[in-house]
Amino acid sequence: MTHDIHIIGGGLAGSEAAWQLAEAGYRVRLSEMRGGGDMTPAHQGDTLAEMVCSNSFRSDDGDSNAVGLLHREMRELGSIIMREADATKVPAGSALAVDRDLFSGGVTRALSDHPNITVVRERIDTLPAEGLTIVATGPLTAAGLAESIGAATGRDALAFFDAIAPIVYRDSIDMDVAWMASRWDKVGPIGDGKDYINCPMDKDQYHAFVQGLIDGEKTDFKDWEKDTPYFEGCMPIEVMAERGVETLRFGPMKGVGLDNPRTGRWPYAVVQLRQDNALGTLWNMVGFQTKLKHGAQVELFRTIPGLEKAEFARLGGLHRNSFIRSPELLDGQLRLKSAPHIRFAGQITGCEGYVESAAIGLVAARFAIAELGGRALPPPPPETALGALLGHITGGADASSYQPMNVNFGLFPPLAEDVRKKDRKLGYTRRAGAALAEWMKAADGIAA
Repeated sequence: MTHDIHIIGGGLAGSEAAWQLAEAGYRVRLSEMRGGGDMTPAHQGDTLAEMVCSNSFRSDDGDSNAVGLLHREMRELGSIIMREADATKVPAGSALAVDRDLFSGGVTRALSDHPNITVVRERIDTLPAEGLTIVATGPLTAAGLAESIGAATGRDALAFFDAIAPIVYRDSIDMDVAWMASRWDKVGPIGDGKDYINCPMDKDQYHAFVQGLIDGEKTDFKDWEKDTPYFEGCMPIEVMAERGVETLRFGPMKGVGLDNPRTGRWPYAVVQLRQDNALGTLWNMVGFQTKLKHGAQVELFRTIPGLEKAEFARLGGLHRNSFIRSPELLDGQLRLKSAPHIRFAGQITGCEGYVESAAIGLVAARFAIAELGGRALPPPPPETALGALLGHITGGADASSYQPMNVNFGLFPPLAEDVRKKDRKLGYTRRAGAALAEWMKAADGIAA
C-alpha cells in the first residue's frame, strides 16, 4: 500500500498518531524496529505502545488534576491510547493503571487491523529527504537515526537517565505482614479503597534500608554518560536516599494516610506495590526506580517487611534517554524548522510521561491531517492541557535549560486574580473544557 504519511516509531506517540491519521482516511506507513531484529535497552517485546517503566497513566481526575484533564481531552478527541487504557485498567485508587500486556496487545491489534495502516517491522537509519513524516522514536532512538537527527538539527541531542521499578509476584508477598489499602482509603473508579499492598517499616528498619540503598552496588556509567542528568520525575530511589535520610519518607515511602490494621497507626515508612496486570499476579514497587545491580536489589529488597521471600518477575534497571531541544528546533506545529516536511512527537520532543507522549502524537497527527487536506489548523488553545503542553515544547520553555516536563497547571495561563486558591484547579479544568470545545468546532470545520 502506498502511503500519505510515514510514521517512524510504534510507541505510544507513534501509535496514537497513526490511529488519528488512519481514522481521518489517510494511508499510514508505521515503521517499528522491534520485531524486525532490533530491540532497545528497555523494551521487553515487540508490541506497539509497550509501557516500559510503569503501568500507570497517573491521576484520572479530570476536574482537579492536569494529567487527568489531559486524559479527558484525549478521550474527546478519539484517542486509541485512552480507549485501550480504559478497556484494560486495573485497580489503582484514583490513578489510571492498566494491564500492560492487554493494553499494548489491544493497541497492536487495533492498528494492525486498520485498513489504512501498514505496520512495517524495520529500522529507519536516516530522516526521509521528502514526504510528510512524523518521527516518534521516543527517548531510545536507534544510533543511526539519532545521528541523522543530529546532522539535520545541527545540535547534539540532550540526554537524561530514566530508571525502571521492579515487579514482584503477588504470591511471594507475606500478607501476614503487609496489608491492602489506598492512601486515606480513597476509592478509585474501579477499586474499593484497598488498591495497594503496603509493607510497613519502623524507624530502625527504615534507616537500615536507606543505608543499604546508599551502600549498595550500583550500575557503572560509561565515560560519556557520567554528566548525564536524571529526570526529577523518575529519580532512582538510591539517588533520593543520598539527598538526606528523611527524603524517602516524604516521597515514595511516606506512611501518611495509611492505617496499619495491626497497630491502628501510620507506619514510620511504607513500601507500596501497585497491581500491574489484570490477573493480579504481578505487582510493581511504586517509586522504586533503581540503578542498583540486580544482586544488590534482591538482597536489599528482601529486607523489606513482607517481601522477605519476594520473587521478582522483573528487577529494576537504568537506561539513557535522549530528546531534542524542541523550543529552538521545532515550530508551533511540531515541524522541524530546517526540514518542515518532518514533525516530531512524543518523548523525543522532551515531554515526559506516557499520556503526554501520546498527546503530542495526537496533536502532531491533527496538524498533519490539516496539512494533507490543504488547510491550516491553529494549535489547541493554551488554556487546554493539550495546548499548554504543546506551547511549552514549542517555545514556552527556555531552550538553553530545556528538560523533560510532565503536564502541570504551571504551564497554563493564569486565572483571574479573584479566583480563590481552593477553586483554582477546578477553574483551570472548567476553562479548559470550554476552550477545547471551541477548538474542536474549528478543527471539525477544517476537516470537513
